[in-house]
Amino acid sequence: MTAACPVECTVAKTGYNRANRVADQVRMEVADILMRKIKDPRVQAVTVTDVKLTSDLRIARVYVTTMGTKDEERNLLVGLEQASGFVRGELGRRLSLRYLPEIVFVMDVSGPRADRVLKLLDELHVTTEAEGSSSEEQTSS
Repeated sequence: MTAACPVECTVAKTGYNRANRVADQVRMEVADILMRKIKDPRVQAVTVTDVKLTSDLRIARVYVTTMGTKDEERNLLVGLEQASGFVRGELGRRLSLRYLPEIVFVMDVSGPRADRVLKLLDELHVTTEAEGSSSEEQTSS
């Protein structure tokens, strides 16, 4: 029966990616654990932005961001690193997976990078408008 539908079977599996679904679940659970269970004062006002899981579901890179200074970011990462065992244990209670992924916390730099790009684009737009208005003044004179 499978030989009759080789194209159908491959089309049906294209949207199936277990690592992405598990990563979404891990992201929600880790965010909840950090918000409700962690009592470390270094781990305050942290946002879980993304989770990338390896295809074998063994390592989860948890991307976090905070609105603090560079020193506060370093302290946050130290606090998260020390709490990673606790977070992994809580995940084990909440998720039913054969292998519980190792948790690695990483600072997410995409937000500040996007802000910088937007600022540069705004400056370029202002410069272009200033040049456009000065050329209009010269043509009207």
